[in-house]
Amino acid sequence: HGDVRNSEIVNELVSRSQYVVHFAAETHVARSIFDNKVFFETDVMGTQVVCNAIVKNNGKIKKFLHISTSEVYGSALNGAMTEDHPLLPRSPYAGAKAGADRLVYSYWKTYEIPAVIVRPFNNYGPHQHLEKVIPRFITSALLNEPLTVHGDGSASRDWIYVLNHCKALDMILHNDDERLLGNAINIGTGVDVSVKAIAEMILK
Repeated sequence: HGDVRNSEIVNELVSRSQYVVHFAAETHVARSIFDNKVFFETDVMGTQVVCNAIVKNNGKIKKFLHISTSEVYGSALNGAMTEDHPLLPRSPYAGAKAGADRLVYSYWKTYEIPAVIVRPFNNYGPHQHLEKVIPRFITSALLNEPLTVHGDGSASRDWIYVLNHCKALDMILHNDDERLLGNAINIGTGVDVSVKAIAEMILK
């Protein structure tokens, strides 16, 4: 147990590892609006601590997966978001994740760390925190409470089941193609579903 910003703990763990998968981050857009400082401290400064530990153990680390997020893209400019979509973060959370994302890229460029940046779309699955929309809708439905949908509910997202996300990470982790290094990889289904449609499916 520890804080990703604690270089002593992170350096010790990384020194005993061959692979590093960096998930540590503050999450949730709404919370970042009211308490943004901790998002930048954890997501950006914490990522810098991890990157520095990778540099110190660069010959030992076979691959470093940095888990970014599709939130770094903001709203789609046209159609599907590819990895070439500009980064247009629209919240402090997304801004912090974009900062961490580009920080990892800069360490790959400068120190040649074996980094791959992963940008998953919206995850859902068992034990997800109630602040997320799908578990919130499910619990509201079970309690016969109204489901809160912001705006007209037309905002659509790509939803990926958490185990499929994990399978994709496992494939990236065990792929020896060096062309992956320094690149960003989206993980999603390629299908977007509106928040209103999600609410209707859960009610049904």
